[in-house]
Amino acid sequence: MPELGPLERGDPRRLGPFELTGRIGEGGQGVVYLGQDDAGERAAVKLLHVKFSGDRTARSRFARELKAAERVASFCTARVLAADLDGDTPYIASEYIDGRSLRESVETSGPLAGSTLERLAVGTATALTAIHHAGIVHRDFKPDNVLMAADGPRVVDFGIARILDSTGTITSRAVGTPAYMAPEQISGGEVGPPADVFAWGATVAFAATGEVPFGGNSIAVVLNRVLNDEVEVGGLPEPLRGVVRACLNKKPAERPTADRILLRLLGRHEEAGASTAVLSQGAELAARETVTRPRSGAWGRRTAARGGGEAAAAVTDGPVPARRRGPGRWIAAAVAVAVLAGGGAMAVRRFAPDLWSELRGRSLPDPTETSSAQVPQPPRFTSVVDKAARTGKLTIAMRNMLPGIALASGDTWRGFEVELGASIAKQLGVPANGVTFVESGMNERVSMLNSGAADLVIATYSINDDERVTFAGPYYTAHVDVLVRDGDPFAKIEDLKGRTLCAPGTNVSIGMVQDVVKVRLVAADNYTDCMNMLRRGVVDAVPGDDLLLAGFADRENIRYRVLGAKLSDERYAVAIKRGDTRTCKAVRGAISRMYQDGTVKSLLRKYFSKVHFTPETQMPSPVSCD
Repeated sequence: MPELGPLERGDPRRLGPFELTGRIGEGGQGVVYLGQDDAGERAAVKLLHVKFSGDRTARSRFARELKAAERVASFCTARVLAADLDGDTPYIASEYIDGRSLRESVETSGPLAGSTLERLAVGTATALTAIHHAGIVHRDFKPDNVLMAADGPRVVDFGIARILDSTGTITSRAVGTPAYMAPEQISGGEVGPPADVFAWGATVAFAATGEVPFGGNSIAVVLNRVLNDEVEVGGLPEPLRGVVRACLNKKPAERPTADRILLRLLGRHEEAGASTAVLSQGAELAARETVTRPRSGAWGRRTAARGGGEAAAAVTDGPVPARRRGPGRWIAAAVAVAVLAGGGAMAVRRFAPDLWSELRGRSLPDPTETSSAQVPQPPRFTSVVDKAARTGKLTIAMRNMLPGIALASGDTWRGFEVELGASIAKQLGVPANGVTFVESGMNERVSMLNSGAADLVIATYSINDDERVTFAGPYYTAHVDVLVRDGDPFAKIEDLKGRTLCAPGTNVSIGMVQDVVKVRLVAADNYTDCMNMLRRGVVDAVPGDDLLLAGFADRENIRYRVLGAKLSDERYAVAIKRGDTRTCKAVRGAISRMYQDGTVKSLLRKYFSKVHFTPETQMPSPVSCD
């Protein structure tokens, strides 16, 4: 437990689902409290100062911070748990990070070296790649905003982050911390992802040397050194030395991208982009104790406080959110995946000799050595991500007979969820010819995952706490609604009073409609029968999940309309064998990326454009993988 300040007079005792137990810190924009929900999960709850609650500009800035944080896949960053920006007490709750800042760690215990430095570099590069994949420029990447958690470094504080415009850059005034600002931030040039790359290089140089890279006794001196001086990185190991040197290039166009940094550190081909599988690998390589044991007993104290010398004082609006609790993870199996996946063996051995030696001490095989005495063993996978990396194959279970969603014709599958599954597989490193789709009934899904008959289940599977699976997503929020013929005189669901409603089997949507409006039911065996009745005018409406209704209607010759009643929220998610947290996070990241790059919107338009239907195009709030 960190050293918390007590709640003060006037502080709230509860915000949303979180009971507040103390103060973590306070900045110009707000106060950060330690909170805990009814399930025991801790959160860093950032509350906008009361003096700003009526300030539209301050609320807008707070909303931008939330938007930035929500867009970033949670690879080595802090995930948003809850938020309320409309009430009298606007707040954002993120995962609690139990760890002190990189700056405090280095100042207390000295520079990082060996595998600790290597894990820091990989973890922060993973976070920066995820941030940039979300179209975000952090703009204040520095040692104070890297927290050293038990399960790896975490990059935090999107308080002054900005979302990229269509040109991919942002022109603005200099914002950030002087000693870690890129030259273009100081000179008033275009501030884009290369500025974060420069700051990453400066942060890693600080971690390795213990010296602020462009330090000085005044801000003027610091800024002059950023613009004109070079940082000595000769003491860093390769390939880190070359990467950091390239990142500190004064010319933004000549710096590597975050993707290329991560790929180089992992020993992968730099021509390809960093897929979700690569981000997952980076997070796993970083997920071990990341700080050396301090020389004194000060390690027992953990804090998320901010600070620094006067020349490096933060030009920002609020405190760093703290990190959630969480057990450390054993990394050996994860590194075995990295070793066996696309050139990772030599990278781990060359870049992380301490880590390699540690793993060798655990009797892991050296894939660069062969022996005639070795007997081939059946493959054993620690996770679905492991299987994807090692075999390039995945089996995905789908519901069948759902037009527009998942429909098989022989060995060929087509539909929104089919292409969604193929895209997730691609981001896990599995090519299209490595994906096998199989049919799954609703009662077979859990057993297929447990037996290995399926690796993932994407089958209009609604999140249900009673299910014995781990859910990744949601990938879509559907709603119970009704389908009517376009042109019929129904503007809202109440207009169906006294009309006929098709009742396909024992579908639960029937009861939801009846709770709102009295209708006359006409029994049917299935949705195909319902659509035939609706076409002929035997019934006035068909109930069901709006995505399912739109799929059936899209293949018809006449036009139909989803009424827009939205009687429920059905969070469709990808099901994974229970406990496979690593795959869950990788899939969740893949889903986030598909929303950011427009893949989901494109697929919705492809399969449901013939129906008057307004699908959800904003990414749903992700559920925890823990």
